[in-house]
Amino acid sequence: MASSTSLIPRVDVSPFDLPGRGPCAALCLHGLTGTPYEVRTLAEALSRSGIRAVGPALPGHNQTPAQLARTSHGDWLDAAREHLHSLRGRHDRVFIVGVSLGGLLGLALAAEEPIDAAVVVGTPLRFSLSLGALVPLLSLFVPYAKKRGGSDIQEPGARSRHPSYDVMPLASVHELIRLQRLVRGRLARVNAPILIAHGAHDRTARPKDARTIHASVGSAERQLLVLEASGHVATVDYDGALLARSAAEFLNRFA
Repeated sequence: MASSTSLIPRVDVSPFDLPGRGPCAALCLHGLTGTPYEVRTLAEALSRSGIRAVGPALPGHNQTPAQLARTSHGDWLDAAREHLHSLRGRHDRVFIVGVSLGGLLGLALAAEEPIDAAVVVGTPLRFSLSLGALVPLLSLFVPYAKKRGGSDIQEPGARSRHPSYDVMPLASVHELIRLQRLVRGRLARVNAPILIAHGAHDRTARPKDARTIHASVGSAERQLLVLEASGHVATVDYDGALLARSAAEFLNRFA
């Protein structure tokens, strides 16, 4: 299967750096095969509330599926860590906001770095046993799986304009599974205040994973937010405004 992209030019998929007014900054991380667009509306709410919001493109993203297939979970984690250290050098308080893969990266960093607070959205802790067992083997023979039905978003307009690769590199899914394993083993080390949000109609990451994160982290301050009308990419779905407002209010409590 040929690798291609399905990024829509009229949608802004570029990395962003939105200004804040105070000493706080948030690193905003998108999902697998996604773009900074996925976290931009949430970042805009943070910026309006006074928090600088930085949204990079993770390695292999905003490029091609073939380039993504050549990156590892270590590449994604190293890039996120580098951005985090850069913000820490300039700001008194630093937050992490992540969607899906970005949520996993946020949890991994919060387990090893001084994070002042975190927001994770639609974070997949594990896939089915069959998928976890088959992906490493399948990726050797079927490098790309065609995405069908568009992104996991309930609102039709948002789904139709959502930019993402139209194929999923199975090597990247394998790397995501490796990252899941790492994060599951470190959840108890996460002590930062955390808001865990999940779409009730998520078909990509199981809603019960949000409950597992809530029960497993070591954070004294933890909140669970169920987004009743949304799918996986809840930041741009029906509950996007509620999520953005809730995230800004939560993070500003620690600003």
